[in-house]
Amino acid sequence: MKKRTAVNRSANPAVWAALVAACAGQFLVVLDVSVVNVALPSVRVSLGLDESGLQWVANAYIITFAGCMLLGGRAADLFGRKRVFLTGLGLFTAASLAGGLAREPWQLVAARAVQGIGAAVLAPSTLTILTTSFPEGPARVKAIGLWTAVGTGGGAAGGLVGGLLTDALSWRWVLLINVPVGALVLAGTALWLPELRERAARRLDLPGAVLVTAGVGALAYGIAQTEARGWTAAGALLPLFGGLAALGVFVLVEARTAEPLMPLRLFRIRSVWSANTVFLVCGTGFFAMWYFLSLYMQNVLDFTPVQAGVAFLPHTVSIMIGSQLAPRLMDRTEPRLLVVAGGLLAVVGFGWQSTMGADGTFLRTILGPAVLMSFGAGLLMTPLAFVATSGVASRDMGAVSGLVNTSRTIGGALGLSILATVAAGRIASTGGTDSAAAAAAGYGLAFRVAACFILLSTVLVALLPKPRREPPEVVGSGVVADPAVGRAHS
Repeated sequence: MKKRTAVNRSANPAVWAALVAACAGQFLVVLDVSVVNVALPSVRVSLGLDESGLQWVANAYIITFAGCMLLGGRAADLFGRKRVFLTGLGLFTAASLAGGLAREPWQLVAARAVQGIGAAVLAPSTLTILTTSFPEGPARVKAIGLWTAVGTGGGAAGGLVGGLLTDALSWRWVLLINVPVGALVLAGTALWLPELRERAARRLDLPGAVLVTAGVGALAYGIAQTEARGWTAAGALLPLFGGLAALGVFVLVEARTAEPLMPLRLFRIRSVWSANTVFLVCGTGFFAMWYFLSLYMQNVLDFTPVQAGVAFLPHTVSIMIGSQLAPRLMDRTEPRLLVVAGGLLAVVGFGWQSTMGADGTFLRTILGPAVLMSFGAGLLMTPLAFVATSGVASRDMGAVSGLVNTSRTIGGALGLSILATVAAGRIASTGGTDSAAAAAAGYGLAFRVAACFILLSTVLVALLPKPRREPPEVVGSGVVADPAVGRAHS
């Protein structure tokens, strides 16, 4: 039977349904990481939260999100991408409704934790849907480019959406807005997305699932605690070491399990371990862009939440342009060069942003660095995600997708904790939190340190494999040709 071309496949309604579902799901997940931040002052007044409780509104989502992603990714391999996508989106939507209707602080924190679990199930399946719907090659590159643009655009749009909803309606609508959108995506996915999974009966590795969820969750919790208690506090060190110990036991269990949650053989694939290493390191720097700029604009420049959200629009547009340009450039150059080029552009942008001062303005201080930082991020994320999923069999795409999302999230949490500590130290030593100049100096130092992390990630690009020049389809010698997913090297 003649193999269908990428053009013919892209005309298939099922493929379009896969693309829309994956992008919509990723947008919701990333949006909810940042959309709540702008509403936190209103949440504190409405529910009477103290500083510790307010921190948990944000951290409850991040911790469960990071802790459950490997489990969510593997579930898509075992139980089917459509079933797992619908389960994750349904849980996410229901938790959003519960959070928006919360009357007590504990209700909101619990809803955010469940929302994080739903997002952890949903996020890996979005990338799995793409990689199993588009063949490895130009079609998949373009799909991943759009997925990257929509996802990163969701992070940038979070501030604007949160500010508009909080000012115009109530903080509750930053959560309630997910309900009609989630319901619409649920209905469309249920109707038009076909199921695709291995026919062989397979079981979930329950001991591995418990260990990795507890390990990554404890690690994320420990990292979050370092910001509030410091790196030497027992409340931070115990979960950090406990999480590392649980992950060590997880590796031992996976090595002895017939059907592991995370097959260790995947780490023998150079594209998998090298791309995830780069994701982890660059994530420590890129997450700072949204967090510290939001603080700088509102605490130093006295922007309102809506003004701060509008000021993030250049970031959104630049990321989307970079993400859409990357697939075109990948037709002419190898992914490693694009990752380096994007990383170096971002380093220049971060360095420029670090010169911010108390007398800054949008045009003079924010616009130029925004274009460089965000365009660089868009340019490198698409080829990096493509490399991370290259050479992986269709039966393992969910596990690898979960690993990619976990690497980015843990990198972002670790980077935020380190950079927040660096910024706080500089602020305290130059005038305290009441001084706009001291705050600008602290945020500027955070951007310089973040630039160093991103520069390190460009050096680590040397670990990525060189592109292989092979025939379009090879059968035999451990290589599986699958018209539905392209080449999968086991």
